[in-house]
Amino acid sequence: MFTGLVAGTGTVRSLRNGRLEVDTPLAAELAPGDSIAVNGVCLTAVDPSQEAFAADVMPETLRRSSLGPLADGDEVNLELPLRPSDRLGGHVVQGHVDGTGTVEEVREDGFSRVVRIAAGPELLRYVVEKGSIAVDGVSLTVSAVDDDTFEVSLIPETLERTTFGSAAPGRTVNLETDVLARYVEKAIRAHAAEPRASAEQRA
Repeated sequence: MFTGLVAGTGTVRSLRNGRLEVDTPLAAELAPGDSIAVNGVCLTAVDPSQEAFAADVMPETLRRSSLGPLADGDEVNLELPLRPSDRLGGHVVQGHVDGTGTVEEVREDGFSRVVRIAAGPELLRYVVEKGSIAVDGVSLTVSAVDDDTFEVSLIPETLERTTFGSAAPGRTVNLETDVLARYVEKAIRAHAAEPRASAEQRA
């Protein structure tokens, strides 16, 4: 489990035949088999060294996330899993990406930067104003939402510590909606179906 508080960035060394290699000082904290979130995607580290790690990325993950188009030299956000003793400073992030969105607009707003992201209705149904969302693995608060897009406001610390400092229109980003919203929706649907099912059984 993660919190969406990015520990640092890494640089893609290569992505060949599903094997992703990333240069980062964080690799020194990894053992073979440890989890690490790369742009919000939970991967299993293999062959870690003091300077780099590798991970095998399944074709399904490459298709459903923004990892597929990564090129040598690209920067990625990295987060190590939450320890039981750590503070839960962001929100509960599983590293299971729901889909992707596209950056539509980036604008300055005082000392902060606002990023507007387009996403499909199957994702936006779980996005609410002032709620949480993980974008490329970064825990962010939704500042506005409509039928086609949502906005997040980024402080200078986030811009400096993550890849959002270079975000531009057209960029594809990984999105993970709040897992609590999905559980609530499922519970409500199940509860709503119970009376009808009971009536059908009595009939």
